Parts: sequence; structure tokens; C-alpha cells
Amino acid sequence: MSLLQAILLGIVQGLTEFIPVSSTAHLVLASRAMNLSLTPEQLTAAIAVIQLGTLVAVVLYFARDIWQIAYAFVRDHLALASKKSSSGPRLSHEAWLGWLIIIGSLPVGIVGLLFKKQIGGTFTKNLWVIATMMVVIAVMLAIAELVGKKRRGIDELGFLDSLAVGFAQCLALIPGSSRSGSTIMAGLFAGETRETAARFSFLLSIPAIAASGLLELKEALHKLPHDIFLTLMFGTVISGMVGYLSIWFLLRYLRTHTTGVFIGYRLLVGGAILIMLLMGKLAAL
Repeated sequence: MSLLQAILLGIVQGLTEFIPVSSTAHLVLASRAMNLSLTPEQLTAAIAVIQLGTLVAVVLYFARDIWQIAYAFVRDHLALASKKSSSGPRLSHEAWLGWLIIIGSLPVGIVGLLFKKQIGGTFTKNLWVIATMMVVIAVMLAIAELVGKKRRGIDELGFLDSLAVGFAQCLALIPGSSRSGSTIMAGLFAGETRETAARFSFLLSIPAIAASGLLELKEALHKLPHDIFLTLMFGTVISGMVGYLSIWFLLRYLRTHTTGVFIGYRLLVGGAILIMLLMGKLAAL
């Protein structure tokens, strides 16, 4: 992998990790376009390393929120343990949000460990799967836009929101689904505003990206050639910079716009891949 290829992968990762168009789909397509000489397992490992840049991006962007949630979580539970809490609601909004993130992270953690071998194999690089899920999630996101109430803010999230978005995040383990696309879709179905759905999606992505990236990083040391890590480092830095801008853009965009442009893009790209597969212009693997 050359330095230019690593930088291009970093740009693709940063642009597509948080925007609901599927980072895996675009990274697989980009790797094919650049003729990267990596096995499916090596490509998965390389993607996981570059993903760490977007992990840093989301942590930096939500640093204040993370601090407030962590501080309130510890403070409120210490107060409960010492029996100094007042009557009424026992946990502040920030501490409760911490629990929602923990609960919402459990499904993808369990499913990810159960199907770790399949996730790292050829299944996640199959263009039939990728294109189909690009279209399926686009249709479901469109339905969510039509039927979702889109009234509830982040201070109104509850246990059911956490479960709905958490289980939807499991769809992201299927290539072409998109973590942000699946979780924003679930948030809209649950009646959240678009910005709230995106914000909760990003907060929920932190444990998922951290766990998958750090676990895969350990294996990447054995799967990838040692001379590739320096170039991957540049790609990781680029993905973090571009990812930070992507978060900033999407949160502001969804305040006044629907997800229609992303739905249309997913249908266009997914449909084009399916047509080329049917015509024999592309190989599934």
C-alpha cells in the first residue's frame, strides 16, 4: 500500500463513517479501484486501523458531552451509594444518558463477538451483500422519514430508544448497511428529531468503534505486513480530520434537511452495483 493509497482510504473512511452511506461499501470499492493487494482479512484489519482516526474525531467532537456524562454518571452513583440522593429522579439526564449508551452498546458487542470470524472474512467484501444492503437500508430510512414523528430531543430518550438504536447498530455488521444509517433510521422510527437521532448515533458509535478497532489492531499486527503501518498511520490521521468535519456537517445539515439526499445516493450506488453484477461487469469478490 502506497502513501497516496492510504491517504485516499483515510479520506473515504472519514467522509463515510458518519454520513449514512456505508463506509465499508466505499472502502471495499476504493480498495478495488486502487487494486490493493490485500486479502479480505488484511483489508478488514487495515480498515480497522484507519477507523481509529474517526474514533479520535468523534471523541474530540463530543469531548464536552463525554466529560459531562462521565462526571454525572460517577457523581450520581456515588450519591446513591452513600444514600445522599434527594427524593424524585435519582439520576440526572447526563447520568441516564450514560446508561443508555451502555445498554445500547451491548447488542452489537455480543453479536460482533459471536460472528467475529464471518465479519472479518469474505462475507463482508461481497458486492452482492453490500449492494443489497445499500438499497434495503435506503428504503427503510425513507419509510422512517415518512412515518417518524421527529419530535423528541436527546433529553427525552429512554430505555426503548436505547434498545431500538442498539439493535439497529447490529445491522452495521452487515456490509453496506452503514452504522449511522441504521441507527439514525431506528431513531427516526422511535420518534426522535433528525439531529437527536444523529447525535445519539455518534455517541453510541464510540464504544463500538473503539472495541472493534482496538481488538482488530491487535490482530492487525500479525495479519498485515510490518512496512504498511507507517503509511496506515497517515491514512488514520487523515480519516480523523475528515471525520471531524463530517460530524460537524451532518449535525448542522440535519437541523434543516431530511436524509433524502443520502437515500437517493444509496439507491443510485446500490442499484448501479447490482446492475453491473448482473451484467458481469463486476465480480462479487
